[in-house]
This record gives sequence, C-alpha cells and structure tokens, in this order.
Amino acid sequence: DERKGMAIFIVAEIGINHNGSIDICKELIDVAVNAGCDAVKFQKRDINEVYTQEFLDSERESPWGTTQRQQKIGLELEFDDYVQIDNYCKKKGIEWFASAWDIESQIFLRQFDLKYNKIASAMIVYEDFLKEVASEKKHTFISTGMSVIKHIDRAVEIFRKADCPFELMHCISAYPMEDEDANLNCIKTLRERYQCNVGYSGHEVGLAVSYAAAALGITSLERHLTLDRAMYGSDQAASIEPDGFHQMVGAVRKIEKAMGDGRIHINSKEISIARKLRAHIPFVSNR
Repeated sequence: DERKGMAIFIVAEIGINHNGSIDICKELIDVAVNAGCDAVKFQKRDINEVYTQEFLDSERESPWGTTQRQQKIGLELEFDDYVQIDNYCKKKGIEWFASAWDIESQIFLRQFDLKYNKIASAMIVYEDFLKEVASEKKHTFISTGMSVIKHIDRAVEIFRKADCPFELMHCISAYPMEDEDANLNCIKTLRERYQCNVGYSGHEVGLAVSYAAAALGITSLERHLTLDRAMYGSDQAASIEPDGFHQMVGAVRKIEKAMGDGRIHINSKEISIARKLRAHIPFVSNR
C-alpha cells in the first residue's frame, strides 16, 4: 500500500459549497492551505446524465431561479473554472481532485493531471463507473455510505482486479449526521475484512467524532469546508467553518503523535522521575 505508515491524509471537501463562485473556491482553497490540509476536493456532475428532465424542470427556489435545472446549473463549475482551480492549487502547493457523479464527468476530469480519484458513496453501486475509474490506476478514496457488504465487496474486487490502489472511507450519508449514528467501529471492521487502509468521511456537526476516528488509526480524513454554515446550500450545515477546520487539523496531528507505537517501556523522560519517586524503595530497577 503506497500510503502505509504515512500521516493521515486530510481532505477539505469543498464539494458544492462554492455556490458556483470561483472567488469562493479560491477563498476555501486558502483556508485549506492555511489549516494544513493535504488536498481539496470538488464534485463534478453532468446534470443531464445525473437527473431526469422531469426533475430538472420541477420547481425549486434558489439564488439562480425557480427550477431545479437553474439551481443545478448554478452550482456547476465550467472548464475555465477548473483551469483556474488547477492553476491556483499549483500556486498554493495543494493537491485537488473531484468526485465525479457520472462517467462523462470522470472523463472530463482527465483533462487535468490529478493524483487522486474519489468514489462518492452514491456511486459505489455503479459498477461500470467503478471500472472506468479503476482503469486510470490512480489512488482512489472509496466512500462506503449507504452500502452493505456486497456493495463494498464488489467495489474492492473491481479495484483489485484492475490493480488500482485504493482505500476505503467509512461514511454515514446523513447531512448532518448525528454523533450516535457514526458507528466508528466499522473502521476496524472494514480494515480487518479487506486488509486495506481505511479513512473516514464525516458529515457530523463538530469535531469530536473526527478526533475519535483519528485515534482509531484512519489513513485519511475528509470533512466538508465552508466559509459560513449559514450560507445557501444543502451541505453547509454538515460543514466546518475556517477556525474549526484549522483547529481540527492541528488536533488530528497531535493525536497522531500521541498514539505512539504501543510498546510498553520506560520513556527516557521518565527515568530521572522514577529514580526520585522510587528512591525509598529498596532493590528497585528503574530501567
């Protein structure tokens, strides 16, 4: 596994929280860089592939109009936007990638030299899509929300058959997710069943569950990032604001250091203390 033994790979999921604005994209990238994230992630859809025409023509009030079509178009970035994102991330020294929601969008993303792919939880049951992504042989993060064992078995089988590196990401697809629904012990279950690295993609309010996941030995952590949870958008409530994101990354790095190697021994910094506190006890070895 190419990421074995490495630090937790922290992804700031911008998703659609940019609300179609390249300026907001850049602000969110800046936040991710300043917080110490390893990558930012977006979402790419061909709305005519993902949604029915009947749905797109239905009513929905939004900043872009009164139909679902206008709202979905308003949230999608164009090729020129992604060129700007690509250039801006290179300038800022941070990786970017995106979860595609259809095969055409995955092909679209090939225009950029991205190191990573992402399978969104919704897409794990779409086998033709999984094969398309796996054929690229890029390290792929596979979210397991809304899935049962047979779905994950099949996804793992497809990626291993294609010899495509991957890691699973435990995920509960609720927005926001209640803490009691996190079921973090699934991280251990996935690691033991598939003998692979396992990360965590969280949609909870707050940071405690992500800290617990970090202590359980995850190899990647993805959380949604927003400038303001009160902004328009379906994902904003399950997102973290800039100060919280900075706090989370710092705490996760501390947790990584604190976990240690699990070997029972006297720490070198304890030796002088042990001599002092055990001086009255005869025949005690402090080493």
